[in-house]
Amino acid sequence: MSSETSTEARSFRPWHLFVLVGLLASTVGVLVIRPDDPVVLALLVAAIGSAAWVGFTLYRTLWPLAAPEFQDRAEIIAGRTRAALEREKTLVLRALKELEFDRAMGKVAPADFQDMSGRLRARAITLMQQLDIAQPGFREEIERELARRLGMTEAELRASRPAGAARSPVCAACGTANDLDARFCKGCGASLEAPA
Repeated sequence: MSSETSTEARSFRPWHLFVLVGLLASTVGVLVIRPDDPVVLALLVAAIGSAAWVGFTLYRTLWPLAAPEFQDRAEIIAGRTRAALEREKTLVLRALKELEFDRAMGKVAPADFQDMSGRLRARAITLMQQLDIAQPGFREEIERELARRLGMTEAELRASRPAGAARSPVCAACGTANDLDARFCKGCGASLEAPA
């Protein structure tokens, strides 16, 4: 089932308004003018439909500039925007995947593969660390949003968790909180698994 179901409270979208206004204006235009020639009728309806489309595109262009809740602002991290860092991270990971494919196909010598993959992995780790450090309190933000959507306070949400719920592993070397399934610290790379 998709996330946009008919039972959703906000099922009316802005483009619906422009379609309805366009259809209503076309109907009124045809009834008022009553063109005898089908070409005039087609041109009239096309002109009104085009005006509705232009109105919708203007709305989509100008609304993000005027909306107070619009959150897609350019966030600067280490002198670059978050979007630029995300784009570079995606490109580095893609290059690493292509390099591994070329190595599997025998197109890259082992020494070259080690050198290039080492540099790409180091760059990917640097980018991921910059993106992680720039999001302090991300888990708390998720907790607040979850509590808001469930209609609970944060204290009620914490109390509703099972007593034995898994906690995020914290690195003994640098103190960074890591994901539940992490085997190595995302901050310093140290092993998170207890020695046997």
